[in-house]
Amino acid sequence: MKIGEFPLEMQPYVIPGPGGRYIYECIHCSAKYGIEKLLYICPECKSVLMIKDEEWERLRSVPGHLWRKIFNYRSMLTMPATKGIYRYHELLGSVIPLDAVIYLGEGHTPVVAANDRLARWAGIPFYFKNDGQNPSASFKDRGMASAFSYLNTLIKNQGLSEVLAICASTGDTSAAAALYASYLTAGVKSAVLLPHGKVTPQQLGQPLGSGAKVIEIPGVFDDCMKIVEYLSENFAVALMNSKNAWRILGQESYSYEIAQTFDFDVSDLVVVAPIGNAGNITAILQGFLKLHDLGIITALPRVIGVQSEHANPVYLYYLEPSARNRKFRPVNVRPSVAQAAMIGNPVSMPRVVHLVEQYRELAGAGAVQVVEVSEQEIMDAMLTANRNGHVACTQGGESLAGIRRTVREHGVPDNRVAVLDATAHALKFATFQEKYFADSFEPEFEVIPKPELQNAPYLIAPPEDVPRPAPGSPLEADAFKEFVEYTAGAIAEMLELKRR
Repeated sequence: MKIGEFPLEMQPYVIPGPGGRYIYECIHCSAKYGIEKLLYICPECKSVLMIKDEEWERLRSVPGHLWRKIFNYRSMLTMPATKGIYRYHELLGSVIPLDAVIYLGEGHTPVVAANDRLARWAGIPFYFKNDGQNPSASFKDRGMASAFSYLNTLIKNQGLSEVLAICASTGDTSAAAALYASYLTAGVKSAVLLPHGKVTPQQLGQPLGSGAKVIEIPGVFDDCMKIVEYLSENFAVALMNSKNAWRILGQESYSYEIAQTFDFDVSDLVVVAPIGNAGNITAILQGFLKLHDLGIITALPRVIGVQSEHANPVYLYYLEPSARNRKFRPVNVRPSVAQAAMIGNPVSMPRVVHLVEQYRELAGAGAVQVVEVSEQEIMDAMLTANRNGHVACTQGGESLAGIRRTVREHGVPDNRVAVLDATAHALKFATFQEKYFADSFEPEFEVIPKPELQNAPYLIAPPEDVPRPAPGSPLEADAFKEFVEYTAGAIAEMLELKRR
C-alpha cells in the first residue's frame, strides 16, 4: 500500500523516522558510552554491553493498542526497509535512517504448525518458526541486518573506508556475515574464522561463495572466538559475533514476529530455543520484555532454553537453585550434531543472567527454564520433525527434544502451545542425516540410528537380458518398452501396488 491509502489517523505513524538517543551500557558496572564508534566490551570492567535507548520513555506515550495497529498497518508497506526486521524500527534501532537499512529478505519467517501426529509425539501442540528461510538460511541474518545497517550508517556519516568485518563461527554466523558484507561492496570486506573440520561442507561453502577470506584454525569455536576477540581489541576491525550488541538488537525481532503472529496474545505460549552462544535467548528475553514494558503484550510467555549434554554450561549453572550460590564455569565441549550450539563458554552469559533475573521478577521463577537433552534425542527429534513436513536443522531438533523432555519430566499446562526455534535450514546439516542413515556416526557422538528413522535409495537393476538406457545411447522403441515394463513391474511389486 502507498501512504495515502492508509487511514488518516495512522499515516503519521506508518513510515518510521529516525529518533531516540542510543548508548552502550555495561551489563556489569552500568557505565555508559556513545555509539559513535563500535564497542564490544566495557573499557572499564571488560564486561559485555547492551544497547539502550535513553529516550525510551517517549515510546510509552503511545498506548499498546496503537503500537499493535502501527505494526499491523506497517506490514502492508511495500518499502524494502520496512519489509524486514525494521518493521519494528522504534524497538530495534530507530537511530538508523531507513536509507541505511540493509534488507536482503530477512525476517518474517513462517510459523508452521505441527501436524497431529508430531504434536502427539511431542506431547504438546506446537509450531516451528522456520528461521532457515532467511537469506543465508539461518536466524543469524536478523542480527547481521542490524549490525550491518548500523555499520552502513557509520560509513555514510563518517566516511569510513576499508572496513574489515570479522567473526568466529560454527558455520551460520560466517555465512550471514559474509553475505551481508558482500552486499555492502563499498569498502567492506569480510573474514571468518572456523574451527577446522567442525563445519559442514554446506556451511563452509557459503562464506567462500560470498567471497569472504575463510581461515580455519585448530580447536573449537571457543578458540576461534578468543582469537577474534583479540583482533577486535588490538586492530581496526568490525566484530560481527554476538559480542557486538547490535547483533543482539536485531535478533530481538524474533520475539516481535512471534507476538504479531499470535495477534500479540502470547500469554499461553512456550517459546523454545537452543542456547549456543546465548545471544539468541538473550534477544528473545529482551524482546518480550520490551513488548511488555510498552503494553504491546500484557503477559510474558514462558521461555525454555535447550542445551546438549555435550555443551551444557548454562544448564549446569541453573542446576543450582540458589541465585546467590550459582557460579558460572565454562565446559570443554564434546562433538555435537547441534554444531551451532557447541559452545562451552557463551559470550552472552552475563546478559542471560541479567535478563533471566528481570524476566523471572515479572513472570515468576518458572518463566525461564533451561533443559538438557542427549545427542540421540536431538537427531531422533530432527528426523521425526522432517518426516512430518518440516525442514528443521539439528538445532531445531534440539528445540523439539527440549520441549518433549520438558513435557515428560516437568509437565506443561494443557492450554499451552509451544513455538520452537528451527534456527537454520535442514540442508545445512545434511551431513548428520547422512551419517544417521548410513550408521556412520563416530562413537563420540553417542548416536545409534533407529531403523524406523533410517532411509536409503533403492536401485532397480534390470537383469542382463533386459535392455537398459545409457547416456548418449538411447534404446530403440521396442527395447525401451521392454525396459519400461520391467522397471515399472519391479517398482509396483516393491510398493505393493494393485493393478487397475
